[in-house]
Amino acid sequence: MGFLILNRVFQAALVMIVVAMAAFVLSNYVGDPISNMVGQEATQEDRDQLREDLGLNDPAPVQFVRFIGNALQGDFGISYRLQRPVSDLVAERLPATLELVMVSAIFALVVGIPLGIFTALYRTFWGSRLILTVSLAGVSLPTFVVGILLIYVFSVTLQWLPSFGRGETTALGGWTTGLLTVDGWRAIIMPAITLGLYQLTLILRLVRAEMLEVLRTDYIKFARARGLTNRAINFGHALKNTMIPVITIVGLNIGGLIAFSIVTETVFQWPGMGLLFVQAVQFADVPVMSAYLVLASLIFVLTNLVVDILYVVIDPRLRTERRVKAGV
Repeated sequence: MGFLILNRVFQAALVMIVVAMAAFVLSNYVGDPISNMVGQEATQEDRDQLREDLGLNDPAPVQFVRFIGNALQGDFGISYRLQRPVSDLVAERLPATLELVMVSAIFALVVGIPLGIFTALYRTFWGSRLILTVSLAGVSLPTFVVGILLIYVFSVTLQWLPSFGRGETTALGGWTTGLLTVDGWRAIIMPAITLGLYQLTLILRLVRAEMLEVLRTDYIKFARARGLTNRAINFGHALKNTMIPVITIVGLNIGGLIAFSIVTETVFQWPGMGLLFVQAVQFADVPVMSAYLVLASLIFVLTNLVVDILYVVIDPRLRTERRVKAGV
């Protein structure tokens, strides 16, 4: 088990090195950073001096090592558009994105898993068919369409929920959260549903498919022959084995929520990293784009690393296969 975990950690480190290389190329070789940092009135001597001060005349390997060292310290330079340290911008926007992703993931899990179990156990019931039919909307409709529809219904027509912004927030040290205020919860409801709807339908259908597959296995038939109750069979045996592949998919999708949050944050003007990235692309703010690339990749890699470790812990077959290969 320890070898598997070390192998996953090594793979995660390799991925982050590749991502760092992509961010480094983006920062140093996409456009001229000097032209973005100085005005048109700057002389050539000023430009040359700034290039020397920033170390842009050093060999590429030296610059790359310096870039990694700065990135490990959270230093991604100065934003071209806002003329502020990128680390400060990330610290301000990251809580909003993580909060939105967390609430969306919980919404998808809390609703998707029970509905998947229900539609598997009562697959001939008309309610199950209705749920599966409605769930097609979550797969088919683009995220921005879902967001616009929710805004039209609940903000414009009913005027129940705010159509943009994060609402009232509370500072907890260096962290800001809207989950401690009523206004903050009202603001996050529609963005969380918009972001989590696709994940919800995916989890629902995956749980249903896996549950139906497990219920057809021989050991479930043997459990029925032993006289176990349906509750013990469905939730004590079938559900446990159903959740093994679901955990993997959920972990991958949590990383995907970071990417999909760009669209959701743009629709609802949610002040998170996704909206900051869109604004950075519009103004060619390369330092912010590089920071977002590294940060989003880091969250995705760490999430998948945790899922891989949980997968080894939950599924004893992986540990058995490792011991067999090792000759134990």
